[in-house]
Amino acid sequence: MSLYGMMRTGVSGMNAQANRLSTVADNIANSSTTGYKRASTEFSSLVLPSTAGSYNSGGVTTTVVNSISKQGALQYTTSVTDLAIDGNGFFVVEDASGTSFLTRAGAFVADKDGYLVNTAGYRLQGWDLSMGPRPSAPVSPGQLDAIRIDDTQVNWSPSANGKFAANLPSDAAAVPAANLPSANGASSAPVSYTAKSSLVAYDNLGGQVILDVYLTKSAAGEWEVAVYNQANATNGGFPYSSGPLATETLEFDGTGKLLGTSPTDITLTVPGGGPLTIDMSGMTQADGAYNVSKAVIDGSPPSKIERIEIDKDGTVYAQYANGSMKALFSIPMASVASPDKLTVISGNVFGQSADSGGIDIGWPSEGKNGKIVAGALENSNVDIAEELTAMIESQRNYTANSKVFQTGADLMDVLVNLKR
Repeated sequence: MSLYGMMRTGVSGMNAQANRLSTVADNIANSSTTGYKRASTEFSSLVLPSTAGSYNSGGVTTTVVNSISKQGALQYTTSVTDLAIDGNGFFVVEDASGTSFLTRAGAFVADKDGYLVNTAGYRLQGWDLSMGPRPSAPVSPGQLDAIRIDDTQVNWSPSANGKFAANLPSDAAAVPAANLPSANGASSAPVSYTAKSSLVAYDNLGGQVILDVYLTKSAAGEWEVAVYNQANATNGGFPYSSGPLATETLEFDGTGKLLGTSPTDITLTVPGGGPLTIDMSGMTQADGAYNVSKAVIDGSPPSKIERIEIDKDGTVYAQYANGSMKALFSIPMASVASPDKLTVISGNVFGQSADSGGIDIGWPSEGKNGKIVAGALENSNVDIAEELTAMIESQRNYTANSKVFQTGADLMDVLVNLKR
């Protein structure tokens, strides 16, 4: 056996244990780092050719393995932009140059420009829903944009649909045709009506438009609906300076339900706005007083973003001060065939390697992808007790290898001293 070979084997063992201690040190240092994945050192033997009468000691080599596929525990926070993945998958982020990476570190906050960035400065990417519904998977990184929440943007929505439902008194007296609102709305002639309600709609600029809805019994089982712009009213009512925006006749059967041939909605154009359809399929005619059960019209006035909400399917919603909600982005989720073979990069991000397989970008909760948990973070998957145990083992093994080297050095001294 070669004494030099023995000493080199001892050095190889010390180097291997030093590498193991390096990963242990990294793990302990990052035990509180969000999304950090534990590194471990695997050992492989190196064997040199030997003869029957002589054995040549080899050595040991190490390979660092990252437990990227092992999920850390989730911890809930008070920030809605803190994101965790429950299951498989990665967030897609980009650096300042626009290069895409993968990460499980979801501690995102809005920077001065409104971009969602994590603690390492990587921007979260997503599909801009203003470009249309999110496409079917797979998605390429080139289709994604950095998610930006512009809280200075003012949003409004013109009215397009509404619903009005009420019970009309069956014992109400019929109004002569000459006195119906539709016949005399813009004149000073006497006008009679059975009931009235007012609805709020919004024009194309988010301005409020109040619509006066008159319901008048015109005959047995027949009711006229006339809608006016309240801005044209005199002293809050008739006469109006212009005729009705729309009229319709509802017909009821003997059970108080709308006839199958009766219209079930009324359509008009909001002054300064677009077409508005009001669903009236819930109208009834029964004994009793006039009673409104539903009166709503969509649309909203101008307002700024008040808060952000993120659904488990990755949809980023903006809630405005007026209570309206708008979907802004959809957060994708990436996956690879072998996550543990990804290249580890500073900032808790990962890059594709030759052994990891290609990156597939899809959507949360689809296929094998996990779901997004808003208001939570994924802790490091490091077990401190396990790391301390590994540290003690490596320390003892390093000492033992140093003894091998020292013994070889002592034998060399004996061999050299034979000449004296």
